[in-house]
Amino acid sequence: MVDAFEQWWDGVELWLAQLAFPFQFALLMCVLLPLCLGVARLIDRVVDNASTRFNPVPKVPPASDEAKPDQVDAGRSS
Repeated sequence: MVDAFEQWWDGVELWLAQLAFPFQFALLMCVLLPLCLGVARLIDRVVDNASTRFNPVPKVPPASDEAKPDQVDAGRSS
């Protein structure tokens, strides 16, 4: 099984190495770019879930207008 996979991979590698550079680049970008974006999203979700699990944010009710302190205008004198 592994030997068959190695032979297949050698064939793919040889085919890719024989392509012209613009085709190699285009194929790489069409395959590698979505793969890297998917892995980055997966890592982002895992880190986000781990950070919320180990450091939960307490739910704080929003402050009402009555709870805000009076604003002082220190620049003007009456």
